[in-house]
Amino acid sequence: MTPNKISSEVAFLDCIDRHFPNSHAHLIVGRGDDCAVLSCPERMCLSSDLFLEDIHFREQYFSPAEIGHKALAVSLSDIAASGATPLGFSLDLMIPEGRNQAYWDEFFEGMASLAKQYNVPLAGGDLSKSPILGTSVTIWGAPTCTVGGTPVFLNRTGCSEGDVIFLIGALGLARTGLYALEGIGRNAVDEYPAATRAHLLPTPQLEAGQILTAYSGVTLMDLSDGLARDIPRLLGEKTAGSADKPSSKGASINITTDMLHAEQLSYALEQDLDPVMEAFKGGEDYALLGTCPAAIFPELSRKLPFMQKLGTVTNNGKILLNGQVVTEHGFDHFA
Repeated sequence: MTPNKISSEVAFLDCIDRHFPNSHAHLIVGRGDDCAVLSCPERMCLSSDLFLEDIHFREQYFSPAEIGHKALAVSLSDIAASGATPLGFSLDLMIPEGRNQAYWDEFFEGMASLAKQYNVPLAGGDLSKSPILGTSVTIWGAPTCTVGGTPVFLNRTGCSEGDVIFLIGALGLARTGLYALEGIGRNAVDEYPAATRAHLLPTPQLEAGQILTAYSGVTLMDLSDGLARDIPRLLGEKTAGSADKPSSKGASINITTDMLHAEQLSYALEQDLDPVMEAFKGGEDYALLGTCPAAIFPELSRKLPFMQKLGTVTNNGKILLNGQVVTEHGFDHFA
């Protein structure tokens, strides 16, 4: 038997209760009943994310605290992309054998610390034995502001020709961290500290998303699959099952090496990779990708000093990277 193994569902729930408060202004009835009862605004945004062992993370180089942190951070990033304030979340947990009490205390502490930072309560969820470790987080949020009495939630549709394409957060740094961790394991944390942190402990850009809700003409999305995959989505790429015509919009993207972190450049040099193309492919940045009218970009960039201009929306249906047409499609779970 694993030393200090959690021996029952009740013991597991007790472990959760030690890390997550069960009272909050948003919770009328919290964990422990068949359903939580919530105090909610009239309109909310809602998102859910899976986080699965050997699909989204590897225990060979993720600590339990980092798994817990990232499982919640990726969902908070969706709330950031809506410009909303997180209200609460639920957690479904897939539990394999072989993890002891200390493991789960560290896992929940990593998640609870992030939840506390953004004052977001755990409202409930479910537990099950499983052959692999995994989580499913469902999260919901409230509008940050209203316009004419209507709650504002940002989304990824509605850009226009001439709009500025911008990024808030690091571009492609997490990809370098992932490659380094895959290549040399946990030792990569010492050699590439910024890149590995970007992959292991992403920071959701909640405050930036909330600031952007005050401006009309802004579109926004969570950059989780890399620019190569997410730029077409931002432009209105036709989705499976949609009757809409493919978007005629295009993008002229400009990425220079001075926009990239020194660790990206050194890793690319060592591995004989093109750092600009690697940044364009990206993946798991959990930055914010958006567009805005060119007239308001100077004001936004003053308010959001980490905002970078990536390019401009065009009307030719092509995506150009530094003047060249790109055909890279980016990450797809099923490709």
